[in-house]
Amino acid sequence: MLEWDIRKLQILRTLREQGTVTATAEALRMTPSAVSQQLTNLAKQLGVPLLEARGRRVRLTDAARLVLRHAEAVFEQLERADAELSAYVHGEVGEVRVAAFSTAVPALAVPAVRALRATHPGVSVRVREAEAGEAYELLAGGEVDLALSLAAQAPEVGDGRFTRVELLADPLDVALPPGHALATVEGLRLADLAGESWIFGGSGPWSDITRGACEAAGFSPRQGHSAAGWTAILAMVEAGMGVALVPRMAAVRRDGVVMRELGADRPVRHVVAAVRRGSEAGVAVGRVLSALESVAGRLARW
Repeated sequence: MLEWDIRKLQILRTLREQGTVTATAEALRMTPSAVSQQLTNLAKQLGVPLLEARGRRVRLTDAARLVLRHAEAVFEQLERADAELSAYVHGEVGEVRVAAFSTAVPALAVPAVRALRATHPGVSVRVREAEAGEAYELLAGGEVDLALSLAAQAPEVGDGRFTRVELLADPLDVALPPGHALATVEGLRLADLAGESWIFGGSGPWSDITRGACEAAGFSPRQGHSAAGWTAILAMVEAGMGVALVPRMAAVRRDGVVMRELGADRPVRHVVAAVRRGSEAGVAVGRVLSALESVAGRLARW
């Protein structure tokens, strides 16, 4: 029987995700030469070539991809074993590290932490604000245990590294200046705002969400001003400089701004939680997921 080395398989897996030996070394806090040596040794142990040169980069061979396809099941089982052992040793005691995007921190993570303090005080939650790209790198690298993100920015459902949990369809409301002609119109639709000047970021997820929602309603938004923070966006709306979409979950309210629910074409953004596949069996992680689902359920009834 072949000799399988879990650590070396993890290095090969990370190389697949990072694309280069240098990036793999940085992600694993190793030197590039150590990464290369470990992969060379793994290839000798397995008796098959794992890498082939392509310019200054390397690519995985078909044999390497076959090895990783089977290794994913091993990694998942090890996560389950780690989770069950943790539950055996600690019972209801444990720490769960959560990475969450900005509006998810006050709307989801903080209420979940408060609820757990009352129901399961032995479960400690450490929250770290991080947007999706960073959050999933931290999750894959084992530096956090759970990531909260928008579904559009999460890894695909078929990504074998993670288990995704759908949490919430967060409605988007429209922010209008108080004297706006549509501020009191019944059954306001997003399409009614096609001729307005819009305020949103020049790039990034909120720009994509605003543009996508408006285009789904049949028009391309005319960007009058660019801002990323809710304080700046709502200050501009209050000054009559334009209108903006605001996520309900952000719970942002400002005197001098009229927040209106939209009618039939109301857009939403979907929020998900993700954990490393298999780790959801852990008692502490399961408690945090349940708390987040409970908070999300209350938000969904707004």
